[in-house]
Amino acid sequence: MNDPQGRPQTGGFTRPVDDRYLEDYQPGAVHRFGGVRVGEQEIIEFARRYDPQDFHTDPVKAARTGFGGLIASGWMTCGLMMRMYVEQYLSHNASLASPGIDELRWLKPVRPNDVLGMRITVVDARRSASKPDRGIVRSGIEVLNQRDEVVMTMTAINLIGCRNPAGA
Repeated sequence: MNDPQGRPQTGGFTRPVDDRYLEDYQPGAVHRFGGVRVGEQEIIEFARRYDPQDFHTDPVKAARTGFGGLIASGWMTCGLMMRMYVEQYLSHNASLASPGIDELRWLKPVRPNDVLGMRITVVDARRSASKPDRGIVRSGIEVLNQRDEVVMTMTAINLIGCRNPAGA
């Protein structure tokens, strides 16, 4: 994704996403990225395939639920978050894998035409003692709508290669 001038978003990093290593993820740093518009048809199509509940698939029935209208599946929100995370935050050259996530929460419904962005805080970044060519980055992710309301949170854990594998 690009900023308003058409440049790739860096979210506050000093290096672009295709030149980031463990050393670039500084504990306490906060990075902002966005945004992706959520379409009604996209919500319905995703839900029909993966989460076929009425409040995700049928606008008429959804209007009669406690949500008062169509909402995106939380799993769709995760997918949209992951797309932004990979394109804008996660190193394109040094990402090695992920052992998992922690504390996934859906806090507010995502509705048609919402525009989602992310605020990511580097919780921890440390070099591995047993494999000094890499480290572990824990990132606190908040997915925000266009009103800056937090709609989803989770903690991501990623293995990231080091710029200086020797640690010197």
